[in-house]
Amino acid sequence: MTASTTKGYIGMGMEGPIATWYANSTRSQMPDFQRLARRISETAPRGGRALEVAPGPGYLAIELARLGRQSVVGLDISASFVRIARQKAAEAGVRVDFQQGNASQMPFGDNSFDFIVCRAAFKNFADPVGALNEMHRVLKAGGQALINDLRNDASEAEVNQHVDGMGLNTVNSLLTKSAFKFMLLKRAYTVDAFGALVAQSRFGAANIQREGIGMDIWLEKV
Repeated sequence: MTASTTKGYIGMGMEGPIATWYANSTRSQMPDFQRLARRISETAPRGGRALEVAPGPGYLAIELARLGRQSVVGLDISASFVRIARQKAAEAGVRVDFQQGNASQMPFGDNSFDFIVCRAAFKNFADPVGALNEMHRVLKAGGQALINDLRNDASEAEVNQHVDGMGLNTVNSLLTKSAFKFMLLKRAYTVDAFGALVAQSRFGAANIQREGIGMDIWLEKV
């Protein structure tokens, strides 16, 4: 299947200066990326293949590759993010295969991966059920996927506390809080709404756990 670079997301595209700003502002979350990378590394089969869908600047995929237990691939629709992520992987001295493509039309064969992760991006997908079906298709039998994303019902106080803990400067903190309030929360799903999405997909069901201002959606290909 050939990857499509048509618009696969809701809202403004993450290209050029916006992608650079996002890469710089999320760098402060490195401890979170490292913790999640360790969690994935311990969950996914040793020697297997892991795919990050919408890796952005690539921090999580790079941290996972550093651990050396799985080979890592990243797929993002943004050409800017692919370029930034490739550069950061080279600077880190790790190998990650970052490719450009649409989450609902992945350029991979069936049964290609042992584990898939998508962090803080799924709410922006224009075709969420299509993306879930593609995750199911490219997973091996018995493979797992983890979607980590914002909850629609997270309160403003919870979001502000979360952003205050990100270590941003004053300007970036204000911009990030505004992005949560006026864009991200409006696009985010409730636990029930996400469960309904999964029910429409080939996965059929999910284990959804609340985590801070977000939720972890665990999926398995049976």
